[in-house]
Amino acid sequence: MDLKKDILQKNFGLHVKKLRLKKGFTQGEVSSNMNKDQQSLQRIESGKVSPSLYYLFQLANSLDVTIAELMDFEVMEKKSKK
Repeated sequence: MDLKKDILQKNFGLHVKKLRLKKGFTQGEVSSNMNKDQQSLQRIESGKVSPSLYYLFQLANSLDVTIAELMDFEVMEKKSKK
């Protein structure tokens, strides 16, 4: 499977956003709990950056999910336009 980094980052970001909204948290609340700025979380959710392992643990803790739940997302590739 030839998976591009940007597709993986985008799908992970969408998953993080879905988890955050399901828990009823704002970006500000989650990032504040992690002692990070809100823009840091915005970049993750928009798929612009890949978080470090430490960031992933902080994020899981802040979202009150396990690291396994945080990483349990489906990767959907963009369909090519014809």
